[in-house]
Amino acid sequence: MPRTRRCHYPNCHEMVTFPDHYCQQHHEHEAEYLASRQRWTRSHDKHYTHKYNTVTRYRNDTKRQQYNFYRTRQWSHLRQQVLERDHYLCAYCKVQGVITPAKTVDHIIPIEFDETLKANVVNLAVICGSCHRAKTDWEQLYYGTGQGNELQSVTPINDVSAIVVLMNKE
Repeated sequence: MPRTRRCHYPNCHEMVTFPDHYCQQHHEHEAEYLASRQRWTRSHDKHYTHKYNTVTRYRNDTKRQQYNFYRTRQWSHLRQQVLERDHYLCAYCKVQGVITPAKTVDHIIPIEFDETLKANVVNLAVICGSCHRAKTDWEQLYYGTGQGNELQSVTPINDVSAIVVLMNKE
């Protein structure tokens, strides 16, 4: 069945098949309508495209470099390796005796705290959404990561079971 719409002529309720805009009775207005749409598009084209992709996600250089790492081929290979190693199951839930499927790979010690561990497979674990939110909140308190926080000089914890215990305390 062909797609239809109403005639664009004021107070005309006749149905028209696509791509036409006017019925047979008002068909003489079609060329004028299409010309006005082309004029409008030409005059407003720059207005719409000049703002495209101008939002900067991270304004400082260290955050930008951290974010760009997640767009590299190295990260995609590391991520896939860890997902297959952990069988797509949340490591933090597994410590608590719960089996939760997950697809997010997380740095056990955040790269904001120690950037040398960003490509280390031992520092990566699969994490589900709820554990990730809880761990992010814990990292902000313990390590001082996150926007507006100041990094603390604490000993890094790389044991998932110890992190789960600390996450559940708060």
